[in-house]
Amino acid sequence: MTTTTSSTASITSLGVGSGLDLESILESLEESKTTSLLDPITTQEESVEAEISAYGTLTSALDALQTAAEALADASLYESLSTSISGSGVAVSTSSDAVAGSYSIEVTQLAQAQSLATDGISDTSSTLGTGTLTLQVGDSDAVSITLDSSNNTLEGLRDAINAADAGVTATLVNDGSDTPYRLVLTSDSTGTESEMTVSYSSSDSSDLATSLFGNMTETVAAQDAELTINGIAITSQSNTVEEALQGVTLTLSATGSSQTLTIERDTDTILDAITSFVDAYNDFVATVDELTAYDADAGTAGELLGDSTTRRISTELASDLYSEIGSGTFTYLSQLGIGLESDGTLSIDEDTLQSALDDNIDAVSEFFIGTDESSGFITRMTDDLDNYLDEDTGLITAKTDSLDSKLDQLEERYEEKQALIDSEMERWREEFTELDTLISTLNSTADYLTTQFEALNSDD
Repeated sequence: MTTTTSSTASITSLGVGSGLDLESILESLEESKTTSLLDPITTQEESVEAEISAYGTLTSALDALQTAAEALADASLYESLSTSISGSGVAVSTSSDAVAGSYSIEVTQLAQAQSLATDGISDTSSTLGTGTLTLQVGDSDAVSITLDSSNNTLEGLRDAINAADAGVTATLVNDGSDTPYRLVLTSDSTGTESEMTVSYSSSDSSDLATSLFGNMTETVAAQDAELTINGIAITSQSNTVEEALQGVTLTLSATGSSQTLTIERDTDTILDAITSFVDAYNDFVATVDELTAYDADAGTAGELLGDSTTRRISTELASDLYSEIGSGTFTYLSQLGIGLESDGTLSIDEDTLQSALDDNIDAVSEFFIGTDESSGFITRMTDDLDNYLDEDTGLITAKTDSLDSKLDQLEERYEEKQALIDSEMERWREEFTELDTLISTLNSTADYLTTQFEALNSDD
């Protein structure tokens, strides 16, 4: 009889020893655990993330509404003016101090700066001599310039004057004659109060500079601007005329016949601001409707359906719209032609609103921004919006912080459940490996015994 020995093969892949599909069994077990333990957490995480995203959408709509409301809360909006002028040659700008009205303006003379010119010489590099040139503009401090070997040519003196900050600009002009080069001095300021005084002193009375500066010619006389406003004569040292009309700056560029300046309240800008606010509120309403919608046919719901925070915001802002404000001429939005529709949106009757702006803009301003004694409509609304949107203490910040915390907790639970599944799968793998090894050993023993029995039978 032949004797053989058997040995159990090392198990390198689960199921090889037993012939059973143990790997698939393990995968099914893991999938079952994932479905029962992890998938519900993932579903909750997706729901919370969707809610956070929905709050981001809601916040964007509220931010836009807040921006529009803040524009209406700016007191300068109701003081803004528009200007128009019938002719040309006069530009107009106004401050909030300007008074609405119609004004007749006629410019008869523009302000101009004085210019003085020396006689001509043949060469810009000719030596002028040595001495002191003194320049004075109006009653400002005199500035002295020393002529020496570093600057005593026309070019050098021009550069020295321009660097001296004397309120005078020097240029060289070529008049095309036999002695063409002339030094021209021009006051930096217009008007008769900016006339120049030029003097030159030298120990050598025969030097060229003495002759040049002793015989200067006035080529342009200093001149004030002259105009009339509603028949009243006005003079100005500059072509920029300030406060001849309260809060108005006139910039003159040409003379001409009488023209009409019209200053009026800029109701178009106010109307645009109100329209922007209405549009922003309606966008907010549409956003809330979308986020809280329920489709019975499809069985789908908006991410914020039933959310108490969203409901509170909508209710409070809607309440601001129809609540009475103050005790002025206008106490309700509807009196301005701004109505609340059945779907919660706002509409504008432009005729009613324009009439209010044209006839009683101060009362419109009082309604929106209030007085020292009482708050206005926009004041109340911006207070509510600040309460919702404040980055530190706002209602939405508190809500999203809570959702973020909930998301962190779900992530921790997910990790805990995943670790539990991993541990359980490892235990099952070890037990399956032992089973695989045992079955492999039993199979090897069975094979050995079968071989021995066959050998015994063959001996017979």
